Amino acid sequence: MFRKVSRAAPPLAAIISAALLAACSGGAVEVPPPTPDAATGVLCGRLQERLPQTLAGAARGRTEPASEYTMVWGDPAIALRCGVPRPEGLMPTSELTVVNDISWLPLPPDKPTSYTAVGREAYVEVTLPGDYRAPDVLVTLSDTISAVIPSKPAGVL
Repeated sequence: MFRKVSRAAPPLAAIISAALLAACSGGAVEVPPPTPDAATGVLCGRLQERLPQTLAGAARGRTEPASEYTMVWGDPAIALRCGVPRPEGLMPTSELTVVNDISWLPLPPDKPTSYTAVGREAYVEVTLPGDYRAPDVLVTLSDTISAVIPSKPAGVL
């Protein structure tokens, strides 16, 4: 049976849980959509239009609720949310993973299950179940994010 994700759950825990739960009817995956401001929303809409139909060999799926700010691939699902708030753990001293000109904040740092693209006009969060290799996913997404979402000024994360 499909389990709803509590809106009161902490964002990272909610995303990880949501990305791993597939709905029994229709195969939709519940992913809580972020609520970006209007300018960020426009960027996220453009990003969704450019996201690939397959990612790391996994087919694009449906999210519940449907949102232009969320996307999933595969089962268990890789979940993407565009327009999330600045990550609480992001500090000037944070260790980032740089892939094709996109800086990613891995969380938790020791064994990441989530990566957030930082230094762009919109933050993009990706949650990966253990079945997928982060480099395969991040290379493809980095190229798409780089083409659609402008960089913030130098030195601004």
